[in-house]
Amino acid sequence: MRGSSELWFATSNAHKFDEAAFALRAFGISLKRLPAKGTEIQSDDLAAIAEASVKETFATIRQPVIAEDAGLFVSSLNGFPGPYASYVERTLGPASLITLLKGAKDRKAEFVSAVAYCSEPTGPKVFIGRLRGRISASARGSNGFGFDPVFVPLGDARTLAEMSLEEKGAISHRSLALRGLGGWLQSRASR
Repeated sequence: MRGSSELWFATSNAHKFDEAAFALRAFGISLKRLPAKGTEIQSDDLAAIAEASVKETFATIRQPVIAEDAGLFVSSLNGFPGPYASYVERTLGPASLITLLKGAKDRKAEFVSAVAYCSEPTGPKVFIGRLRGRISASARGSNGFGFDPVFVPLGDARTLAEMSLEEKGAISHRSLALRGLGGWLQSRASR
């Protein structure tokens, strides 16, 4: 970031902002929130959605900025809800996945995050993070947001909503993508 330790995050989601600020703090990056993001194109490709959003936002603010899009891909539902997870969660709620998977033996799911970064010298660069797990049989926990109450990460018995921000931040798809960004920015700054 060429000597700068501040970065804008274009998001209307305060929970995403808190996760991102937590993840990037380890890289000495202070995050500032731009409480809206660029137009969210309709696509099955999370990277394309995040890239289009960050390009539009950068064209407006002309400062280093990130945008993020995430999806939840459920194996036995052929990847549904995928990049439409936010809409499904808002309209049907997290319990809708439990209903759809009633009696299903395959409850495997994967959260995927695409974090897109844009600054004048670099143009858009996208970082992907993945968290594998399964959909629980019931909603549990009160932390987090979205499908966190029904997603159990691989190797854990708790849902993401039963974890603290620090615990979730150590493993989440978003944090993994953001750590990729943080490492990349550090390597550029040390050149």
